[in-house]
Amino acid sequence: MKLALISLGCSKNLVDSEHYLGILSNRKQMELTSDVADADIVIVNTCGFIGDAKKESIETILEVGELKQTGKLKKLIVAGCLAQKYSEEILNEMPEVDAVIGTGDIDKIESLVDEILKDKKVVETSNINFLANAQTERIRTTAAHTAYLKISEGCNRHCTYCIIPQMRGRLRSRTIEDIVEEAKNMVASGVREINLLAQETTEYGIDIYGDKKLAALMRELCKIEGLQWIRAYYMHPEYITDELIQTIKEEEKICKYFDVPIQHVSDNILQNMARAKSGKQVKDVLARIRTAIPDATIRTTLIVGFPGETEENFQELRDFVEEFKFDYAGVFKYSREEDTVAYKLPNQVDEEVKERRYADLVNLQSEIAEKKNRKLLGSIVDVMIDGVSTESEYLLEGRTRGQALEIDGKVLTTDGTARPGEIVKVKIEQNFEYDFIGPIVENEK
Repeated sequence: MKLALISLGCSKNLVDSEHYLGILSNRKQMELTSDVADADIVIVNTCGFIGDAKKESIETILEVGELKQTGKLKKLIVAGCLAQKYSEEILNEMPEVDAVIGTGDIDKIESLVDEILKDKKVVETSNINFLANAQTERIRTTAAHTAYLKISEGCNRHCTYCIIPQMRGRLRSRTIEDIVEEAKNMVASGVREINLLAQETTEYGIDIYGDKKLAALMRELCKIEGLQWIRAYYMHPEYITDELIQTIKEEEKICKYFDVPIQHVSDNILQNMARAKSGKQVKDVLARIRTAIPDATIRTTLIVGFPGETEENFQELRDFVEEFKFDYAGVFKYSREEDTVAYKLPNQVDEEVKERRYADLVNLQSEIAEKKNRKLLGSIVDVMIDGVSTESEYLLEGRTRGQALEIDGKVLTTDGTARPGEIVKVKIEQNFEYDFIGPIVENEK
């Protein structure tokens, strides 16, 4: 029996998808296929964070469901955040769906498949406390030399626009020993770059150690022989300590990369978001990073059109973006989600206003990035080769330490025989948006 899986949403969701593949291929001996039209069973692992993500998930479910009439598809399973939140609606309103499995029931996927093969309809969303460990089966779908490693699940924060705690539960951290064990197994299989994931990586350890332990974890990972790059995502600004900054500065294996979703800098907006105490707090953290590590890459995310955001609030955010000059910034229009505190807030912002502010901020960030990128022309940078370019079979592509997997652009090189996972030196001769082009001038490893 052939199994295909479509993973939507974030990289954290992708790790869950990889566990589904590992469990079913190992315990049920299913043959995996990337061709959905050739599959007997398809799992759609959904995202439900914002309106656009929910729309994409629903459209994907319906599209795959049509294969029951036009193809060989026998069973359709809907998993992930949308499934956790809207399990009954999905099963009742989409007859093509055979089962719904939530974010905390990954370990029940085997028995769920057994049930649907008996033509039963199944809902598994009762548990929200599942936490994978180093022994949980997994088939990685990224390139062999790079991997995501989820260090915790859930979140203890209550940002008023966010529904994730309802979908993923409270913070549940893995032990340092367990994470290191999985990392060592990855490196033994050829992984050279590990990307640490959590809802908030800087929250890691508070539940089991009584203190923030991301810095301690990263130091332990640095001891693994053969591991070359370590990167952490999703750092809440309130939890970025001087110890963490110093650790990233001092440890050679840790990429000088800070993914800090600030969302806004206006005091009243941040307080209504329950995101940070003040704009000054956010700015002070970013200033500490830039002072300690002047060449650090800093990525952020920003929300425009949050309830109550005035033109003055937006201009304050815009002015700061123009002044600070982030290396990367993802801009989002506020999405009004049911069952969140922000859904009921007064002074909701018109969609046209959101769109105007969104376009303004995106254009500003594009200008900032273009100027920053021009300064790199003529420089020689370390690049980890990812493989043959998707743009041309005659090019290799890779990333610098300041380019995170899948989200920050890439470096294209026109010559050399480097293999995936090798680190080479590339001279930057051209840039296009967030991508760079140049020759390999030295193959280090």
